[in-house]
Amino acid sequence: MEIRIVTVGKIKEKYLCDGIAEYAKRLSRYCRLTFCQVTDEKTPDKASEALNTQIKNTEGERLMKHIREQDYVIALAIDGKTPDSVELSQKIEKLGVSGISSIAFVIGGSLGLSESVLKRADYKLSFSRMTFPHQLMQMILLEQIYRSYRIMNHEPYHK
Repeated sequence: MEIRIVTVGKIKEKYLCDGIAEYAKRLSRYCRLTFCQVTDEKTPDKASEALNTQIKNTEGERLMKHIREQDYVIALAIDGKTPDSVELSQKIEKLGVSGISSIAFVIGGSLGLSESVLKRADYKLSFSRMTFPHQLMQMILLEQIYRSYRIMNHEPYHK
């Protein structure tokens, strides 16, 4: 299985880079993990709703260029489904068994994902109704994917 992380913006903080690298290393025994980062747009303070939509659309166009036809797209969205860790592992396992060979997890920028990306999504996933920085969300996502593979393989992982 190929797991693709398609995201807006670069990770700047060293502690997040270190955490992401650690989970990428751990995941290497379970799947092929690839990253695709697109440039984020500057978002001015107190931007109008129209400008925010324009920014999301610009970032969305960049993301869509990296979403392939064969990808099963899981968009991280605040209004998505909120499975627990076991349910997420079952979802990933079921996709693999059904012949899906590539899952693209898509993380938007500070304003979220554009409508075009959300429409392309096969599944919308939410970790919480709270908002998290998109850089931190990448590490949280990788931890949950790693946990999913540990669960699938009946390997111990603390609860």
